[in-house]
Amino acid sequence: MSCFNLLKEQLNNLCPQLDLRVDEPLERHTSFHIGGPAALMALPATQDEAVLCVRTAAKLGIEPFFMGNGSNLLVGDDGIERFIIKSANLRCCEVQGSIVTADSGVTLARLAVFAREQGLTGLEFAHGIPGTLGGAVTMNAGAYGGEMAQVVRQVTVITKAGEVEMLYNFDFGYRRSAFYDGSRMILSAQLELAAGEREQIAWRMEELAARRQSKQPLEYPSAGSMFKRPEGYFAAALIDQCGLKGFTVGGAQVSEKHAGFVVNRGGATCADVLELVKQVKARVLEQTGVALEMEVKVLD
Repeated sequence: MSCFNLLKEQLNNLCPQLDLRVDEPLERHTSFHIGGPAALMALPATQDEAVLCVRTAAKLGIEPFFMGNGSNLLVGDDGIERFIIKSANLRCCEVQGSIVTADSGVTLARLAVFAREQGLTGLEFAHGIPGTLGGAVTMNAGAYGGEMAQVVRQVTVITKAGEVEMLYNFDFGYRRSAFYDGSRMILSAQLELAAGEREQIAWRMEELAARRQSKQPLEYPSAGSMFKRPEGYFAAALIDQCGLKGFTVGGAQVSEKHAGFVVNRGGATCADVLELVKQVKARVLEQTGVALEMEVKVLD
């Protein structure tokens, strides 16, 4: 019996209601709509189920990969021999005063609306960012002058060894945090917001949504911004300057609408995207002297 079959058997016995999937196609779980099968995937519905998954895997010597909504992830075409724990079904939110506590699987869109309904400001920037709270904290997601570092105050995690920890120091940087190495699964986070007027909060969210709609290629699958912002430059402007808007490899294309996005125009493979990225980086380096760095994580 393979280690994944043994893990599946033990989890089924310990938690019959747990959503477990064998050879699950990851194209169903990434915003790029790209990726081969994972050997075993768990989609816990509660934090207790998530903890059980991690601890059971640890006893068998299996190292899990922690996944949010797959909105910043590019998965290999042949799939991966890994146990994936996807947090997207962890969706509880609660509020006490100006503190919002939410599970890691809550989408930023839902979290921003929840905050607005409570009359709390500080998350308007997050409304249009794809992905979950856990992924956003991990990447210190941000847009339009806001980022998660401004609001996150406490994070509860479980280590791959199965230890639950409550943390207050997150070492936030540009599109990274203390959780970036994937050694811990974020279970929940506390966000400190401020009292605001619902109408003003709603107006700001609508304004930012309109700006995104006009500038970003939301009509195609993508993983958002493909490259980090180089110091002193904007990746999209550099790519556009090099005449690479619309540059295509297979089904992958540098967006004609926003050069910082690589989109799946239909049938794109991981290999297509990586070859496109390789050529874009080479052209930009040759013509501008600037080395681009991928923001999207690659799992293969």
